[in-house]
Amino acid sequence: MPRIVRAALIQATLSEPGTAPVAKIKQSMIDKHVAMIAKAADQGAQVLCMQELFYGPYFCAEQQTKWYDLTERIPDGPTTKLMCELAKKHKMVIVVPIYEEEITGVYYNTASVIDADGKYLGKFRKIHIPQVLPGFWEKYYFKPGNLGYPIFDTAIGKVGVYICYDRHFPEGARCLGLGGAEIIFNPSATVAGLSEYLWKLEQPAHAVANGYFVGAINRPGIEEPWRIGEFYGQSYFCNPRGQIVAEASRDKDEIVVADLDFDMIREVRNTWQFYRDRRPETYGAITAP
Repeated sequence: MPRIVRAALIQATLSEPGTAPVAKIKQSMIDKHVAMIAKAADQGAQVLCMQELFYGPYFCAEQQTKWYDLTERIPDGPTTKLMCELAKKHKMVIVVPIYEEEITGVYYNTASVIDADGKYLGKFRKIHIPQVLPGFWEKYYFKPGNLGYPIFDTAIGKVGVYICYDRHFPEGARCLGLGGAEIIFNPSATVAGLSEYLWKLEQPAHAVANGYFVGAINRPGIEEPWRIGEFYGQSYFCNPRGQIVAEASRDKDEIVVADLDFDMIREVRNTWQFYRDRRPETYGAITAP
């Protein structure tokens, strides 16, 4: 029997302008996503991931201390607890991007992974943090991740996470593959004019190089008041051959659902023996200072 996994991605426009009270923005976005998760469950989704910083705007376009009000502890924060309840209710693996407060003054751009029985499995912290990109002042908000590249053994298979800017670095994508990942989720917030020409190049390339599925999520819309660019949506799944098998629109709230045949992973890896034929003894320059 083919090993078919029905997977879903959620892309969603900001439901309140960025000038609204932070608590109001957060609650409205959580309410929107709770409803969309239920719709994905109605379509039979077994695993789901949301966009980067899903319960707020992409606030890194400015430096305002009010955005620290979005931070939560993991796994004890209210959003992770809510998603644990929803995962159990819908029997669905959920990857939850959270603005994490580890201790006071120490914050990470994080994604929690929750199994289909509602059990919190662990988290990935965004490794690569941009600073110089116009409108993307993340180093004022996030410390670089320090948990490496964990793989989560879930009800649907082995899941890895890479967050937004991480996708530009093939080294981590390879580490996830070497760890046994069968599907990688990359929740993102990226705008036209900056990265769109790379959006459908890099992640299919990671999928081919490592023989796994990728779920790439990008938020849609232009967010007020910053208007740093158009978040161009187009969330998609690609298979281990690098083929895009399902894709969302550019500018709408949308749930992307796809049936992914995980047997393809072994088929592709048996053909392209990229892991077998590696020459790690020649790669020292990659990790040299």
